[in-house]
Amino acid sequence: MARPLSEPTSALPKRDLCASLAHRPRVLLGKMGLDGHDRGVKLIARVLRDSGVHVIYSGLWQTPRALAISARDEDADCLACSMMSNSHLVLVPRLLEECTRLGRPDMPVHVGGILPQEDVAALIKAGVKRVFHTGTPMEEIVEAVRQTVQLRQALVSTNPSAQLARQISLAHEGRLSAQTPLARPRRVIGITGAPGAGKSTLVAAMAAEHVRRGKRIAVVAFDPMSPITGGALLGDRLRVDFHAVDEAVFYRSLAIVGEDYATLPTIIGLVGAAGFDTLLIETVGAGQNDVAIRAHVDQTAVVVVPGMGDSVQMDKAGILEIADVFVANKADHAGEAKLVRELGDIAAGRRILETIATQGKGVVELLDTLLG
Repeated sequence: MARPLSEPTSALPKRDLCASLAHRPRVLLGKMGLDGHDRGVKLIARVLRDSGVHVIYSGLWQTPRALAISARDEDADCLACSMMSNSHLVLVPRLLEECTRLGRPDMPVHVGGILPQEDVAALIKAGVKRVFHTGTPMEEIVEAVRQTVQLRQALVSTNPSAQLARQISLAHEGRLSAQTPLARPRRVIGITGAPGAGKSTLVAAMAAEHVRRGKRIAVVAFDPMSPITGGALLGDRLRVDFHAVDEAVFYRSLAIVGEDYATLPTIIGLVGAAGFDTLLIETVGAGQNDVAIRAHVDQTAVVVVPGMGDSVQMDKAGILEIADVFVANKADHAGEAKLVRELGDIAAGRRILETIATQGKGVVELLDTLLG
């Protein structure tokens, strides 16, 4: 009997399949070219996450260069992409060339989609490590990702961003050499707030504005790690338009349990030593007790949105106390005036800025306030 279209595709049970590996696999998923359908890649992302993999989803309509930048800066164990039929013999060789040009000629590339069998040999000859077709069992995809994991070593590369990406990986594992130079950036800004407040979109807009001013910027974004499988879905970077900012934004996603920022001081030092004078740190933002970021940054912006709660919620101790700046995002939503009024009751002289991150409104003033 055929499966109803409304029924989700079968997935694997939630089970950690990666605990025995040298580290949890990091896989960069992306849709290249004009392919605007992402249901399949999202299913694969969930299956990998539920198997203990850290999945970085870069979104739709990616160029070969944007995907290569993402895979390099995320220090992915493999880059897995798919695209519409008839574009693979053009786009995939360009992707491999960009990986080499950007300092990671060793990056394993997996390709999937509706691919003619007669083209597989050409893709493998070009340097693709694995080719998957529709109908490939999920178990095979998970195992292919697992097989890309090797014990990380210091990277030999003339590309400074590739070097930084690997150093961050080693620091997050607690394996960075004690002789590695560290230097704190001139400005380290924390962006925190509840899930759904628009932090990632706001960070992306701030980074883009910084680039428009002719400057480079680094972003470190934290997301939660599953307490059941150890997997994670790291989707914050898809808010950044890397077609526009290219390498001017170094963006790194990391998964943690709770507020475990033990490796953050070292990561901050690596970013500064790499020449970045501005670093934005986006927190997990799981609730009102997420306050540990304050100890690591120079200023903390707390992002809130209309409907977050009544005035009693505003008076509770926790995340609102650590704000140096309040950002009332989604200012076009109903209840914004009430939110700003209630923030004013507790702000005690701290700035309250209104933004619509999806439209870029208020971003210039916010950036000037935090970095001025």
